[in-house]
Amino acid sequence: MIDIVVGYLDRSGPITFGVLGLLSFYLLIAVWTFVYRYLTLMRWLSKENDSLEQLHMGSATVSPKSVLKSCLKKSLTANEKLLQMCAYAATKEATKGLTLLSMIASTSPFIGLFGTVVSILEAFAGLGVQKSATLSVVAPAISEALVATAAGIFVAIFAYSFHLLLKRKAYELTTVISMQIDLLLANRSDRR
Repeated sequence: MIDIVVGYLDRSGPITFGVLGLLSFYLLIAVWTFVYRYLTLMRWLSKENDSLEQLHMGSATVSPKSVLKSCLKKSLTANEKLLQMCAYAATKEATKGLTLLSMIASTSPFIGLFGTVVSILEAFAGLGVQKSATLSVVAPAISEALVATAAGIFVAIFAYSFHLLLKRKAYELTTVISMQIDLLLANRSDRR
């Protein structure tokens, strides 16, 4: 397997190296963004779930660890508009990184396709010099050229999957925050 990869890289041109290098960088960025944001969202979701549980148990205020607590410190009264602004700010924070993953998922197949087209052009240019080109000569050149497209699709699959997983966690988080807001407003109206 290593011999195949080394042989492929030995026959590859600078464009192919650039394309594969960029796709490798994209994959590293996608994995790092996913791991960092997923762990961050899981910690945050745990804090917000604890705060929601306290509100369900009859507490009059949210947990000090909740994002709503820091937002409510700035105001003497918890009104609906302020709480909605807190929810919007939390949504903005929770969805960080989704745009980057979406861009990687949508552009990496095109980058791979670019590498394939350039490799095919190089292969045909090399075949044009030969007097006869048979299928046994053309097929390996074409199959090697398709590696870049496969790499682009591979990166896109992971980036898109990571995007969807983070989007779901952000949705869960914003739902828990919205539930806390509803409980706070319901508690406030019950006290009147």
